[in-house]
Parts: sequence; C-alpha cells; structure tokens
Amino acid sequence: MGKKNARELEPLDRKVGDPEVIDGDGEAGGLKKSMTLFNGVSIIVGCIIGSGIFVSPTGVQEQAGSVGASLLVWLISGVFTAIGAYCYAELGTLIKKSGGDYAYIMEAFGPFLAFLRLWIEAIVVRPCTVTITALTFAIYILRPFFPNCPPPEMAPELLAVCLIVLMTAINCISVRAATFVQDTFTVAKVFALSMIIVTGAYLLCTGKSQYYDSFNPLFENTSKDFTTMSLAFYSGLFAYSGWNFLNFIVEEMKDPKRDLPLAIAISISSCTIIYFLTNVALYTAISPDEMLESPAVAVLFANKLFGPLAFLMPIFVAFSTIGSSNGLILTSSRLFYVGAREGQMPEVFTMINKQTGTPIPAVLLTGLLSIMYLVLSKNVYALINYIQISYWLAIGAAIAALFYLRKTMPDAPRPIKVNLIWPAIFFIGCMALVFIPIFAAPVDTAIGLCIMLTGVPVYFIFIAWKGKPRWVQKMTESTTVFIQKLFMVVNDEKTQ
Repeated sequence: MGKKNARELEPLDRKVGDPEVIDGDGEAGGLKKSMTLFNGVSIIVGCIIGSGIFVSPTGVQEQAGSVGASLLVWLISGVFTAIGAYCYAELGTLIKKSGGDYAYIMEAFGPFLAFLRLWIEAIVVRPCTVTITALTFAIYILRPFFPNCPPPEMAPELLAVCLIVLMTAINCISVRAATFVQDTFTVAKVFALSMIIVTGAYLLCTGKSQYYDSFNPLFENTSKDFTTMSLAFYSGLFAYSGWNFLNFIVEEMKDPKRDLPLAIAISISSCTIIYFLTNVALYTAISPDEMLESPAVAVLFANKLFGPLAFLMPIFVAFSTIGSSNGLILTSSRLFYVGAREGQMPEVFTMINKQTGTPIPAVLLTGLLSIMYLVLSKNVYALINYIQISYWLAIGAAIAALFYLRKTMPDAPRPIKVNLIWPAIFFIGCMALVFIPIFAAPVDTAIGLCIMLTGVPVYFIFIAWKGKPRWVQKMTESTTVFIQKLFMVVNDEKTQ
C-alpha cells in the first residue's frame, strides 16, 4: 500500500534471527527512547482503567447470575490477563519493536496473518473501543438529568458522536493539547474508583447487616450454563483491555528489558486489586437486581450514599471516559504509522501536518470509523462481543508466535523466559473465548468474524497483487496527493 522511507525503523520482515530484531537498543526512526518505568506503569493503568469498569459490572452480573460468581469473574479475569501480559513480556523483550502482536505475528508467520491482525486492531478494535467509551460517557453524563427515566431517544448516541468529533478535532489540532487532555483527565478515573472503594470499605466496617445483604448467600442464582459464563468473562475481560498497549510502543522505552516486565507486573496487579475492590464496594449498596436495571452503576451508588455530592460521580466518570477516548485516538495513529511503515497501510498514514505536528489522516480515519460503528449498533454489549471474538483470535495468534519463536530461535537471548505451561494455559483460554460464544451468541460471533475476514480481499488486492494496472497506481497516487493538499501533510522526515 505505502512506500517505505529511508529513515524508518528496521522492517518487520527482516530475518527473525538478526541481532537487531532481538537486541536492538538504539534509537529507531527518530522515535526517542524517553519512556521510564513510571511512564510504562502510567500507560498501562491509564489504558486499562477506562469505561470498562463503569459499564461492565452490569454485563458480568447479568451473565454470572450471582454476586459470588461475578466477583470470581473479575478476579479470574485479572489473573488471566496477568498470565497473558507475562507471556507478552517475553515477546516484548525478545523482539523490541513497536506494533505489539502485529510485530510478533509478522516475525513468526509472515505478512498475511500480520495484516489480518493489523486490520482487526486498527479498523475494528480501536474504533469500536472508542465508540463504547463514548457511549459510556453519554450514559453517565445524562444520568443526573434523567434519574428515574431513560433519556430521550438518540440523545446518548448524539452525545457520543459529539465526544468523538471533539476528541478527533483536538488530536488533529495539536499533540500538546491531546497530551494535556490525557494528563488532566487520567486522575479522574482513579479518584472516582477511590471514592467507591473507600465508601464501600467504610460501610462494611460499620458491621450493619444491610450492607452485607448482597453477599448472603454469595453464590445463589449462579449460572450453570458454561457458554453464558463465557459471556460474563467477555464483559470482565473487556474492562482489562489495554493490558498489552505498552508492547505497541516498546521502541520508546529507555530500558525495555528491565522496565517492560516490571511495568506489566505492577500495572496488572494494581488494576486487578482495584477492580475487585470496586465491585465488592458496589455490592454493599446495590443489590444484584438493581445492578441489572442500571447501566450506570457508579451513579446509582453515588445517589444512594453521597447525598448532595452525588452529582460528582457522573462528572468524574465522564472525565474518565473523555481521557480514555482521547488516549485511544491518540495511540491509534501510531498503529497506522507502523502498518504504513511496513507497506501494509496507505503511505499517507505516515504523514503529518507541519504546523500541528499531528498525523491528521490517521486520526480522522479512527474518528470516522468510530462514528460508523456507533451508527451500526446501539447495543454496547453487542459491540463488546463483536470486538472480543476478533480480538482474542488475534491474541491467540500472538501466543502461538511465542511457541514458534521458541522452536526457531531456541538460543536467542530472552531476558524474560516464561515456563511454557503459562502460554499453553493462556492459549487454551483464548481459544475458549473464541469458540464457546459461537454457540452462546452466534449472530454476534458471525458479525465479528465477517468484519475480520474483510481484511482478506483487502490484503490480496492492495498488498499481495503487485502487478496492478497503471490506472490503479495513478488513482492511488492522485488520492494520496489530494489528501496531502487537503490536510497539508507530508512524509515525517520532511518535517525534520
């Protein structure tokens, strides 16, 4: 699709045993190695804690059936995520390249499967996640105005569109402005969850029986349908989305061999504890039946306990989702850049505006795709399911790459070398998350797979087919030039 520039990073299709692929510690493609351990922890925690914890408790409770099963889903989801992150620590310290599992699949299985992963992440996962986050923002910001009734029809969707447009505009206008938004709103998500956890702990310490009602009996009404429970894990694992995002920018870490595994260990442990305690706290004031009736559980919790200060909760949750939406749009441009650098995305996605310093075409595409998914589906849980089937299939492929690279590169230096029992467990879990919901939600699964498979003709037409007619090449060049003129963007080395 796109041409490779002389100043770009080493191509991902180099021989897998090359020393630079394994141990490349130098500056790459102008990307500065500025990320510290603290920055790595902040990125993972900031990406994980977003809209998921505020929207997923309802979905987990609905599918799990009981409070005990619901809490176990949150705990097991955190442990499962930690195992996957541990496996990614080996991959990230072996192949220190940005792109995450896209880079790992490219090294192990070649450009076709790597492109399908890129297609899923850039065209499906990231925009859909922006959509879900924007819808969560709309649900929470409208809740104080309509406490006892649903908001007017289409109001949440229109507000979600407004947020996506605003975040897209900010990321087009200025990198500094986008970074400021990210830094400012990150604290809101931690503060909102801290308010819930501290309040719940206080209620439990009072010893009053009403605050223990949801826990007695703990496992009553637990779902016995294995496929239904798998959907509960879908909602739980969605809240942990972002655990592998640091691997997408590993080239910018000062000491990836040391800091990547440490950042993963600290972040995943912290998020698991926070999520578990948050859900315990929610159940002190909200019954399982009430949770099923409210898509905005944090607001319901605040309304019951915070009195005149209850209005703060939807504001903090809205701030949290604003930060998450901004972060997703901000990081998605880097993913498009990596793909375009390897010739698997249009060259225009490596281009930035000289005045703003922003990759306007990549940012706009993410925003437009997010709005498109918003129009296609109004059901946030259906969107989660659409994403997850493709997402876990791709994660499973990355774990398969770990086994393949162990066989083909047995003597390569591995700062982190996991016992193969852990990637085996994680791979089996990924496959279960792919195949079991086929029976539990066949329509959602079919839609997710169809979206993923749209990448097949795209790959063979635009990438594998080298002998395209001259008119196709001219049209591509003309389109690139038109976009360059429209947004005043140029190849990144021309801005130096």
